[in-house]
Amino acid sequence: MKIAVIGSGSWGMTLAIHLLKNGHDVNVWFYLKKDYKQALDQKELPDYLPDVKLPDGLQFTMDMKECIRDKDIILIAIPSHTIGATLTKIAEFIPPNTIIINVAKGIENDTLRTMSQVISFALPKHPITKISTLYGPTHAEEVVRGMPSTIVAACPNESTAQVVQKIFMSDTLRVYTNTDILGVEFGGSLKNVIAIAAGILAGLGYGDNTLAALLTRGLFEMTRLGVYLGAKELTFSGLSGMGDLIVTCLSTHSRNRYVGFELGKGRKLNEILKEMKMVAEGINTSRSVHQLIERTGVEMPISEQIFKVLFEDKDPKNALEELMGRAPVPERHSLN
Repeated sequence: MKIAVIGSGSWGMTLAIHLLKNGHDVNVWFYLKKDYKQALDQKELPDYLPDVKLPDGLQFTMDMKECIRDKDIILIAIPSHTIGATLTKIAEFIPPNTIIINVAKGIENDTLRTMSQVISFALPKHPITKISTLYGPTHAEEVVRGMPSTIVAACPNESTAQVVQKIFMSDTLRVYTNTDILGVEFGGSLKNVIAIAAGILAGLGYGDNTLAALLTRGLFEMTRLGVYLGAKELTFSGLSGMGDLIVTCLSTHSRNRYVGFELGKGRKLNEILKEMKMVAEGINTSRSVHQLIERTGVEMPISEQIFKVLFEDKDPKNALEELMGRAPVPERHSLN
C-alpha cells in the first residue's frame, strides 16, 4: 500500500520504518528542516531515535500535500494539539476512501474531543468508518529494535480496523482490533496523566506498594470517566488501558513519567519543559481532564491532584497526603 506518515518524531519514524519492512511504499513528512536534512543526508535522527540508521527506501518530504497525494493510508503522528489545524489545511486533498490512522494520544483542550473526533471535525466530509486509532504499550525505542510488542487498532468499522491490523502485523508487532474507539482513545490518553503521578512517586522516593496503589486506582479513575462518557468498561482492561498504563508508568522511556519524576524531586514544570525535545502529552491532557471533571462531575481525585501540581504549583507531598486522607469508600465506588 501507499502510505503517508505525517510526523517524523520517534514514533512516527518508527512506524514508517516498520511499514517499510512490511513491504509498503512509505513517504514521511517533516516539519523541521534540520531533521529533514539529517534524515536525507545522514540517514539518522539522533534527537529522536539515537543509534538507529534509517533504511534505504523511505521517502522524505517537507511538502505535506505532496506527501498525501494518491495515498491509500495517511498516518497522523504529530502532537495532539496540532492535529486539528494541520488537517483543516489539507482537508480538500484527502480522498474519502483514504484510511486515516491516528497515533497521537490526548484529549483536546476546551473542546474535549478525542483525537478521532478532532480528525472528524477537521474533515467533516470524511467517513468516520475510515478514521482509526492505533494505541498500545509500545515505546518507539523498543519497537524500532524489533522487541516483541502488542498494539490495538480501533475503529467503529471492523473492516477498517482489520486493514490497519494487516498492514502493521509482523513477527515482532502483534496487532489486535477493537470497535470501541472511544474506550481505546480514553485509555491511551488518560494514562499519561497517571504516568506523571507515577513519576512523582518515584521522584519522592516511594516504593512498590505506593506505585501498585496508584496504578490500580488510576485505572479505576480512567474507567470511571470513560464509562460515563460512553466507552465500554472492558476496554480499559486491554492494551490501551491497563497495558499502556503499565508501560508508561514504569518505563524510563516515558516522557510523562520523566516530567513527574523531576517534579517529585522538586523542580518546576517550566524548567523541566525547557530542556525536553519531545512532547509529554499528559500535561495538556491533564488540563482537559480537569475540564471534564468540572463538566461531568465524575470523581477523579488522582487526576485532579496532578492538575493542581502542574498548574497550581501544589506541593506533591501535600497532594499525596490529601489523597490518603480522603473519606473511606467501597472499592468500586461510583463506577456506574
